[in-house]
Amino acid sequence: MGGALAKRVGERATDRGADSGVGGAPGGARRGGRRQGATAGRGRVLAPAALLTAAVLTFHSAVPNVVGRLGSLLEAFLPWLGLAVPLLLVAALVRRSAVALVALLLPALAWLGQFGGLLLPAEHGGHGLTVVQHNVSDENPDPAGTAAALAGAAPDLIALEELTASALPAYEQALAPRYPHHAVEGTVGLWSKYPLTGVRRPDIKPAGIGEGWSRGLRAGVTTPRGEIAVYVAHLPSVRIRPSGFASQLRDESARLLGAAVAAEPVDRVVLLGDLNATVDDRGLAPVTSRMQAPRRGFALSWPASFPVSRIDQVLARSATVAGIRTLPATGSDHLPVVARVTWDGS
Repeated sequence: MGGALAKRVGERATDRGADSGVGGAPGGARRGGRRQGATAGRGRVLAPAALLTAAVLTFHSAVPNVVGRLGSLLEAFLPWLGLAVPLLLVAALVRRSAVALVALLLPALAWLGQFGGLLLPAEHGGHGLTVVQHNVSDENPDPAGTAAALAGAAPDLIALEELTASALPAYEQALAPRYPHHAVEGTVGLWSKYPLTGVRRPDIKPAGIGEGWSRGLRAGVTTPRGEIAVYVAHLPSVRIRPSGFASQLRDESARLLGAAVAAEPVDRVVLLGDLNATVDDRGLAPVTSRMQAPRRGFALSWPASFPVSRIDQVLARSATVAGIRTLPATGSDHLPVVARVTWDGS
């Protein structure tokens, strides 16, 4: 009887050992499997989020504009999508998810592929011009000080938008000593060290805007290296409304501006302006498909108090915008931008 009791006690101990992994593999294997499953589970949210970020960065043009023009709204702030990478990185480290860490390589590479070149030093070489572009604001309290600050960057050309009849004389007086040539059409103007020819007003007014709207200028500039055509433009503003991103008027004006550039007989063209769009925004495609954007520099220009977007643009055809940067704030809600436009040949 004592032997039988001892045998039963031994069998129970063996069963408990098997369940706990002592003296056998099954329990240990189950715990190991649970650990592996938990490790894999840590990346179930983070890894897809990383893949989605990479997909949006790479294929942002596939985001439809049908409802609320969400595609254009996304593209207005596209570089900021890169902030998802460090946020997901911190989460992956906290969760100790190897899967998420590997997946994060995709959005990081996608962002660098699109915007990494802008972080490199500006290119040098070739003939060219230094240009300044600035929406001076129709509420600027110090036009003369703004003009002096822009001239202090020693550009060859200065393009201004939101000129008012009351402020224009102050800009003309402050800029005249160094920029003897200038032209104004409506609320935009161009000041130049070199003679201007063929000044006219291109038709960039959308059909839904009244006749008093005049925010475009075209002028030939006779530089020491030959003639270039310079366009100054201020496209209609956009708004974020409950119905979505209201950019229809801007997009129509961009189509008209693109057509004007396409029809320009002078080979070398420079466009300066507040285009109320980033170069990534598909609404500006009629222009950016025909002209080259800056190769170096983010130059976020709006709003001046906390810049999140560059809507003040310098674009070129048959030339290169080698680099662009912002200048210190003036009395405007935009920051000025200064760029170097270069070209080869005589």
